[in-house]
Amino acid sequence: MLGDEEDVFDSVTWESPSAPAYNIDAPAARLGPGFKQSTSESEDGRGPHDPKWEGYLVTSVKDPVKELAETKDAYVSYLVSANTNLPIFSTPNPSSRRRFQDFVFLRENLVKDFPACVVPPLPDKHRLEYITGDRFSPEFIERRRLDLHRFLQRIARHPTLQRSTLVRAFLESTEWHVTMHQHIAHPPVPETSAGIIDSLSDTLLNAFSRVRKPDERFLSMRERVDKFEEGLNLTERMWTRIRNRTNAGDPDTGEDLTADYHDMAVAVQGLGFLESGITDPLNHFSNTLLEFSALQRHLTQTTTEPFLVHLHSLLTYSHANRAVLKLRDQKQMDFEELSDYLSGVTAERDRLAAVISGHAGSTGLGLGAYLRDRVDALRGADDDRSRVEKMRKLDTKIKELQDAVTTAHETSDAFSDETLREQNIFQYGKEAEMKEMLGNLADGQIEFYRAAMEEWERIIPIIQRIRVDV
Repeated sequence: MLGDEEDVFDSVTWESPSAPAYNIDAPAARLGPGFKQSTSESEDGRGPHDPKWEGYLVTSVKDPVKELAETKDAYVSYLVSANTNLPIFSTPNPSSRRRFQDFVFLRENLVKDFPACVVPPLPDKHRLEYITGDRFSPEFIERRRLDLHRFLQRIARHPTLQRSTLVRAFLESTEWHVTMHQHIAHPPVPETSAGIIDSLSDTLLNAFSRVRKPDERFLSMRERVDKFEEGLNLTERMWTRIRNRTNAGDPDTGEDLTADYHDMAVAVQGLGFLESGITDPLNHFSNTLLEFSALQRHLTQTTTEPFLVHLHSLLTYSHANRAVLKLRDQKQMDFEELSDYLSGVTAERDRLAAVISGHAGSTGLGLGAYLRDRVDALRGADDDRSRVEKMRKLDTKIKELQDAVTTAHETSDAFSDETLREQNIFQYGKEAEMKEMLGNLADGQIEFYRAAMEEWERIIPIIQRIRVDV
């Protein structure tokens, strides 16, 4: 279903990440991420591995609705809408309603169609530990909506994925089920039959093999990914402890700060009944403590927990990026192992030719070749006629292997080029998400401290008016 030009990056530049983000509600004339600005790579000095867009795609997932309510087949659908200037779309404002399984189908098939692309992960269908209650609860639905919104945003930022016909159909097709069946029946990337590399034994290609000639570019990439994920893991653990100590939801743990402020407020209120003349100021102070406790709880729910969710989502996105790097290594290992296999088969053919010509002693093939000759003699297969037949089969095998090695080398090089481009695309998306995530965290903290200052500033004059006779 994909066109011939689907995976070809057109010569289009990438808008600077420092530019203001595109607003889906803004006029269409406003430039969006990846808006076409030039037609030549040399115009701005960009290299062949820099990401290039031919337009923008800004998506939104909102308005969840429970369909077929009160039945066993009930599900939640979401309104998926977009704003775009990509020529592949038939309208600049496509929209449709999709359910979670539709998102699953989209991702699984994008992974198959674009193996060199970092396709973002979806939220786990069965494991949402930050939610209590059933899957139709408002909290669960909202968290899932946010996860799906982020998933689609990542696809929309990708210069290849945003132009795929499957994404186009997902956003604007009114016959999505027909599209899914057609995509399964006629995949854009046909399944290849088992090649020579699939017929090699597990002793040749095994899970413990490593790239023998590692490329320094990809070693440094993997090192950066390791450091990035290590930083995300440390940050997640630290903020999880902060969240638990502030508002764990279980006061019995003894680490719930909001519960401590609430208990202190109750104690101060009780003290006000015992101290004549200052009951009213103490009640005001108690109310301030209750307000501060509520602000702490609000901060956790609206800022800290969303930050942790986004942090974990970014970590799983990085895992998808790591998987592409691992797949690139596998392509190189395929080439290396096939090359070694070809060398071994060629050496065996040369050994037989030397034996037939009577120069076996000068082949320099060593003890292994000598033992092989002795085994052939014991089997009665040491006559020239059997050797010639074996050489004929080896020649055929060598020709087949030479073609396979050439194909594997071309595939490895092409996959490496795509991976280099993909890392730049991931870097762009990572920077955009980090800016958004940390910006939201900072905004939430600023709002909390501003509200807290207002509460304490209101109570300070009241407390200062208290006079105690000594």
